[in-house]
Amino acid sequence: MTFALTFWGVRGSIACPSPRHVAFGGNTSCLHVSANRHEIILDAGTGLRSLGLDLVRRDVKSATVLMTHTHWDHMNGFPFFSPAFDEGRSFRIFAGHLWDVPGGVKAVLAGQMAQPMFPVPLETMRANMEFIDFKAGETLDLAPGLVVKTCLLRHPNRATGYRIEWEGKSLCYVTDTEHVPGQPDENILRLIEGADVVVYDCTYTDDEYPRYAGWGHSTWQEGVRLCRKANVKRLALFHHDPTHEDERMERIEAEAMAEWPGTFAAREGMRVDI
Repeated sequence: MTFALTFWGVRGSIACPSPRHVAFGGNTSCLHVSANRHEIILDAGTGLRSLGLDLVRRDVKSATVLMTHTHWDHMNGFPFFSPAFDEGRSFRIFAGHLWDVPGGVKAVLAGQMAQPMFPVPLETMRANMEFIDFKAGETLDLAPGLVVKTCLLRHPNRATGYRIEWEGKSLCYVTDTEHVPGQPDENILRLIEGADVVVYDCTYTDDEYPRYAGWGHSTWQEGVRLCRKANVKRLALFHHDPTHEDERMERIEAEAMAEWPGTFAAREGMRVDI
């Protein structure tokens, strides 16, 4: 049974197309999960453009998109998602942070494609798209045997963490969350307990963290602390800060692996078998 994760965008805040962001990648948040014939997309950052081209190449007809939230770096690849312009395809788009916002996730995605910000409106996308708003904390049954548990994260305007369970294995996607030093987030601990792989917001280091209080992000050290406490098998450092160029990221990964061998830094194009 195939259960695999591929990173298409690993950067946070803003895309970084520069020679100093080659080894780890410069595209913003976008992951693809394959659970046999089920296709799941996590977030719609700039990495979604390349993922969309791959879906077209493989002639994938349908997929589920799970949005953590709708800050620009997590949705501005959506207007360039080429399969969505094909009426022969279908997509379900879920969001857990806009349940009390008029129009929900559809209105937000349409808003970024409205003039004068973008010349092509959402209505130009001819694929069959279903927009589904839920409240973070609910459980989603995407298909028989494919369960997604969710939790609310600490982030400006709210964000959602996901746990995808398939064939006895589990993958957690926990990004854009801010921790309180010395107080492990119980919502996250419950979500990631015993998971095979956790992708966690490691935007900063503990040394950098005090300067960015209130920005809604965490550190690799907190990721290690949570994963150890929750008996997680592997931790993927994710949502790399734009100022963390390749050389810096290599040092961060080495420090994290020395602290906990189950750790690795996410790179664009990296595939992880769950």
